[in-house]
Amino acid sequence: MDTNVKRTLLTSGELIVTGRLVDASNATLYTTSSLGDASMTCIYKPIAGERALWDFPDGNLAHREYASYLVSSFLKLDLVPLTVLREGPYGQGMVQEWIEIDERIDLAEFFSTDHPQLRSMAFFDAIINNTDRKIGHLLPDKIGKVFGCDHGVTFHTDDKLRTVLWQWAGNALLESELALLSYLERSLGEEFDLSPYITEQEIDALHMRITRMIDAKTMPVPSQEWPPIPWPAF
Repeated sequence: MDTNVKRTLLTSGELIVTGRLVDASNATLYTTSSLGDASMTCIYKPIAGERALWDFPDGNLAHREYASYLVSSFLKLDLVPLTVLREGPYGQGMVQEWIEIDERIDLAEFFSTDHPQLRSMAFFDAIINNTDRKIGHLLPDKIGKVFGCDHGVTFHTDDKLRTVLWQWAGNALLESELALLSYLERSLGEEFDLSPYITEQEIDALHMRITRMIDAKTMPVPSQEWPPIPWPAF
């Protein structure tokens, strides 16, 4: 299905909830979005179904998920499924394209490989300060593309990177990655504005992370002060 058609469906289609992902800590609803004869499967996470988090007191998870999508899209990394913010049957929330994963892939083995899109995901997570990159949040599809989901706990002002993707820790950044960091640094607050979705302090921290990565010219290494791997890891 064409991306523009998908976006129209996600933005304007009628959302019909057909199930719930029971393992999710926040309300994560399996939903169909329909408009005319077209329909698609998606995930709907209403803000009303979010649990309060002691270390993320500002804003909400849905806006952080959308901000993460915007970063992925702006840098043309294409790592986050198509995502919108909109009203739904349980109020405003995040609506995201459902990705059918390739069931033949063993995620328990896949996550530790040197697949180039996993490296891109590790790079992306360092930018957005993702504190919850679990194995199960990796979505390799049937045509060889890898997406990531669950980006609600991101953009914190403190360094909280927790991920299972440490196979490139300390490695030199690629020239293409440094170019993307420089482009993002120049664009923040100008042609690329995240202020409707995260706080001014979080945007300042994003600037600092980008600058630090450019100066170091390396991928981040596990923290000695913060658990580097989410629990449970899957």
